Amino acid sequence: MRRFAALIALFLLCPGLEATVLIPAEFREVVSGSQIIAYGRVVAVTPEWADGRKRIDSLVTFQVGTYLKGNADQTITFRVPGGQLGAYRSVMVGAPVFAPGDEAVLFFAVRGSRPHIFGLNQGVFRVRFDSSTGRRMVVQPPLLARGDAPELVIRGATGRRPEALESFAARVRTVMAELAGGAQ
Repeated sequence: MRRFAALIALFLLCPGLEATVLIPAEFREVVSGSQIIAYGRVVAVTPEWADGRKRIDSLVTFQVGTYLKGNADQTITFRVPGGQLGAYRSVMVGAPVFAPGDEAVLFFAVRGSRPHIFGLNQGVFRVRFDSSTGRRMVVQPPLLARGDAPELVIRGATGRRPEALESFAARVRTVMAELAGGAQ
């Protein structure tokens, strides 16, 4: 009986468990679910304690170069879960990690007046400079669905080949036009 009581006490003293569930969204969902789509560069990442010092969040300042959808200030500041303060590091599976100088096309959903990245890392399309072509190339996030059927995430999959920034922007505009045409 003492062992049973000790086991019950142990379970009651354990902190609650948390989990992250990521459901991949299709590109059209990401575009339609975002009020702001912007290309630019991260200029600052400031970690800070959150939730009574239980975790660390990072405030990211993003300098906008071009708006593909919506409009806001020249800089957008948003919060992402995770970061590092001194020896303490907080990580959330599926949350994007930013560093000053990162270029990206970001898809923002807006709650109240605060923008946040759509679907954690699903709304982050990293931009890299390709020295062989002299162009900026967009890389889609790994958890972007292509349909309703389950699929494996495979490193280096051909469906994730980089796309020229101009071509990607045109694809975003095409999806927005299709969505606007369907709303009529």
